[in-house]
Amino acid sequence: MNDNTTALREAARCEKKVLENGLVLLVRPMPGFRDVHVMCGTRFGSVDRSFTVNGERVDLPAGVAHFLEHKMFESEQGDAFTQYAAVGASANAFTSFDKTCYLFSTTSGVDHALDILLGLVGHPYFTDETVAKEQGIIGQEIRMYDDSPEWRMMFALLQGLYHAHPARDDIAGTEESIARITPQLLYRCTDAFYAPGNLVLAAAGNITMQQVEDAVRRAGMDGGQIPDVQRHAPAEPPQPAKERQDITMSIAKPFLGVGFKEAPPAPQDRLKTELICDMLGELICGSMTPLFRRLYDGGLASADFGGEFLSVDGALCVLFSGETRQPETVRTMLLEEIGRLRREGVDRTIFTLCKNQMYGQMVCELDSTTGLAGALCSSELKGRSLFDEMQALTALQPEDIDAALQTMLCTERSTTAVIWPEKEEAE
Repeated sequence: MNDNTTALREAARCEKKVLENGLVLLVRPMPGFRDVHVMCGTRFGSVDRSFTVNGERVDLPAGVAHFLEHKMFESEQGDAFTQYAAVGASANAFTSFDKTCYLFSTTSGVDHALDILLGLVGHPYFTDETVAKEQGIIGQEIRMYDDSPEWRMMFALLQGLYHAHPARDDIAGTEESIARITPQLLYRCTDAFYAPGNLVLAAAGNITMQQVEDAVRRAGMDGGQIPDVQRHAPAEPPQPAKERQDITMSIAKPFLGVGFKEAPPAPQDRLKTELICDMLGELICGSMTPLFRRLYDGGLASADFGGEFLSVDGALCVLFSGETRQPETVRTMLLEEIGRLRREGVDRTIFTLCKNQMYGQMVCELDSTTGLAGALCSSELKGRSLFDEMQALTALQPEDIDAALQTMLCTERSTTAVIWPEKEEAE
């Protein structure tokens, strides 16, 4: 083991225990820090729409994972946010395509806050009345996101790329889909995905593994068996579902999106592929690239025009989007730049700068209780460690990007979406 590997391993070090029931505990004590950040995550996100648990098949309407995130904060003892506030902790939660996470930060009352967190994830409580109330609240949230061009664009691209994969559906669902949610359906989901064997509990800061283990025992989450859950995913052809979509909204300037559908990588290649996809946006139109300078200097696109990627089981795609008065011109320039990089290779200087920037962001997370606990939890939910991610980034070379570009970002597997201002003629 060389000195660099040793330094990486030490930087990403944490205490890890896997209980007999499958619950994963990750703790990084940080001497000198007064605060504590704790995150509890489950491998249950918006794309988990069909599964079999202990031999019983369950099919879900869109939006259940997000709906469940909201409902888990309610119990017979009252609202968990109120309980957190009483012990001086701030709390939050979020749902993504492939996970749901619950978190808190505090400088005091850590044991009490742990009890609240494990109580809400370990003891769900749903009634017809509370579910009906939440349906109205989340319906308002769905309408609010419908007014965001960035949110609308992302799902326009995903719906253009995917025929059947649940990634094409809004994380919050629709008002029609969440109307089908019942307490019984929510309990089926918690039985499958909120069992300890599907949870990761990560903590960083002024805390010890012993405190976390004691809290797990107090919550009665140190027993039970790992549920037999099998996820089902629809078959997805390689070609996109739609070539083009034009949408109108109440916005000032047109909004362009171009998405590329990629083949999901083999499990052993997933981490490297995700790092490549993450870097592609910066290498093609990031702030250090020739394309960005031409777009920005020419007033063709806003400074936030850029790329992102989505990688979940059964789906991998790279998306470019941003505000522009000339969508067709910018789309053409984007495709031409991808073609140039495919022929000539990526700029080695820009690659090094991008790689150093990504590495620096990882290192910064290690010095923050919030960033570290979140990174530990996220990595573990993906079946890897923070050290694995840092080591893979260190090993990445520009030749890896060049090779990927020979098969990725192909026009024949792309979709285009444009959101036009209302009452404005399309180009």
